Amino acid sequence: MAGRKAILIVDDELDICTLLEYNLQKEGFVTHSVHDGISALKRLQKGSYDLMILDLMLPQMDGIQLCRHVRGDASLKSLPIIMLTAKDEELDRVLGLEMGADDYVTKPFSVREVVARVKAVLRRTDRRDPEGNRSRIEAGELVIDLERFTVTKRGEPVELSAREFRLLQYLAEHPGRIYSRDFLLDAVWGDDVFVEPRTVDVFIRRIREKIEDDPSRPYYIRTKRGVGYYFQEGDRVS
Repeated sequence: MAGRKAILIVDDELDICTLLEYNLQKEGFVTHSVHDGISALKRLQKGSYDLMILDLMLPQMDGIQLCRHVRGDASLKSLPIIMLTAKDEELDRVLGLEMGADDYVTKPFSVREVVARVKAVLRRTDRRDPEGNRSRIEAGELVIDLERFTVTKRGEPVELSAREFRLLQYLAEHPGRIYSRDFLLDAVWGDDVFVEPRTVDVFIRRIREKIEDDPSRPYYIRTKRGVGYYFQEGDRVS
């Protein structure tokens, strides 16, 4: 596998595995497929992979359980994971991302989108530190330090509350992904307190006022009208 990125595909639908393998191999990747969580874990422990595409609904061990095992294993914890989920599995997507998945794609999916997601995640994770952790996110003149919980712009500190920092971090760690208010409430606020979906709008506005040159025409945190918010695509994670 030397010199070529190796991808493990975990899905119990054989047609999906075949489709993904064919298209990823065309892009120069080495691919292997397994069809249940236990087989995937055994394969990961024996082989060396650069990324795993993981379906959530699996026999024997589901995707959330497998993700938990991977992130708890010192030799596997830095493995990038892209989840495959059905459109009605929003809670599972939140759990998967909280377990450490790097991105997700909903079924039915575009093969082109999956390939693009694979490339984007590999670009980001190639710039992780040797321990496999994201130490900071750089986006233009903005630097988010995930170890010190600080944000700077043009070298000047930006004061954010803990919740503002967590929301900015979450969006920046998944650039280009559009998240609804409800999804962000689950991912960032969780079950701490009951808050209205419009609370997300308030926090987004506060963050924009602190990090944007012109909050009325934001560069970093964009709005997809009628859908949600996303962090500007093409930023660097180091």
